Amino acid sequence: MTLPATVAVDVGGTKIRAGSVIDGELAHVRSVPTPATAGARAVLDTIAEVAAAVIAETSGARGAETGGHGSAATAGRGSAGFGGLVGGGDGSGSDFVWRIGIGAAGVIDPSSGLVVSATESLPGWAGTDLVAELSARTGLPVRVVNDVHAHALGEAAAGASRGARSCLLVAAGTGIGGGFIADGHLLTGRNSAAGHIGHVPVAAAAGLGCPCSGTGHVEAIASGPAVLETYRRLASGSAERVPGPAEPAAHEHSRNQESANPSSSSSGPNLGSDHDAAAASANSASVPANTRELAAAASAGDALAIRAFDIGARALGSALGGIVNVLSPEVVVIGGGLAEMDGIWWGPLREAFAADLIPAASGTQLVKAELGQDAALIGAAGLWNDERGEKH
Repeated sequence: MTLPATVAVDVGGTKIRAGSVIDGELAHVRSVPTPATAGARAVLDTIAEVAAAVIAETSGARGAETGGHGSAATAGRGSAGFGGLVGGGDGSGSDFVWRIGIGAAGVIDPSSGLVVSATESLPGWAGTDLVAELSARTGLPVRVVNDVHAHALGEAAAGASRGARSCLLVAAGTGIGGGFIADGHLLTGRNSAAGHIGHVPVAAAAGLGCPCSGTGHVEAIASGPAVLETYRRLASGSAERVPGPAEPAAHEHSRNQESANPSSSSSGPNLGSDHDAAAASANSASVPANTRELAAAASAGDALAIRAFDIGARALGSALGGIVNVLSPEVVVIGGGLAEMDGIWWGPLREAFAADLIPAASGTQLVKAELGQDAALIGAAGLWNDERGEKH
């Protein structure tokens, strides 16, 4: 007897995580660096290799449980070791019928498996046909979605938004990204680009450059690196136009009003330290060199650090209030590195969010994500659930 089993993979700009999901249980998770600078082919090869390793480990553990040898003993035949691991062309081995579910950085068309566009964190990634390339390497069926969208699916399946008919997942860290689920279906939009919350215009970011090459977007004031830049402007006395914590301008964003991803250049489970640590203006030991240090300074009572986080949190909260007025989700789930902060960030976020809700949307829950990095793996595996799909 064989069991359906999924290799769930989360592909980011700095690391690739993978694990097995069987009967809804995530196990045998492993992480390897993403060979981003080596190009798309190297990244695809690495995905196939880590998937083969997960299958071998899972099958070996199964064999030990049953007193047999599992299918891991035949690893080494076929592309990336898949020939013996999965048996025939249907993905069946001695114990499992395998398939692959992927959450990947970039704008991903889940229908075709194509990377529509991507940031410079993965050179040559745009235009890659993930389904065709990985199916050829592994001999397994493959389904793929954007990694932040996978996070949204994971939290909806087993995390903070489980049981809700509709939910908005916001990943706030190195960038700002999101995913919206309605009636159990992920909304990807006409160009598979739905969820670019970081690129909603807000007044507090007016004139500030955004990583997308635009200006005035919420990511330019509310992401981890942006908060650090705000602190530096405040410390240098060049931030006169930035509204303070109690000024009403911080609440006027919704009236004036590239997919972030948790594992690479957008909204990952960190505060952006990989991207801002080398900033030249942070030479002094007394000046935070990265956003993680800035968070520590804020927690220790540094007034400028507190103000910088306050400004970013209010900008994001106001933007989310406007988005909720449009989409009306039951719950908004906040993940990413910034969500790990204390009331210094959550307090102004909640205040600005509530201030910009229309009466009909008042009381909408704003909660912290529960699953961390595993959300993307659980969501990617869920692409194989019959009841889960995409609505365009």
